[in-house]
Amino acid sequence: MMIKTALASLALCLLPALSFASCAAHEQAQSCAAGTTWDAAKSACVPKANS
Repeated sequence: MMIKTALASLALCLLPALSFASCAAHEQAQSCAAGTTWDAAKSACVPKANS
């Protein structure tokens, strides 16, 4: 019984690490509030320019 508990604990500790490793190559899209747009140079949302 002790071995089963130890293996279950080990599996529960390693699962989150495996899930983070599998998502490392994905990028998250940035969303800005209405009336603003993403400025890559500033890495921030800026008001849309009216021309």
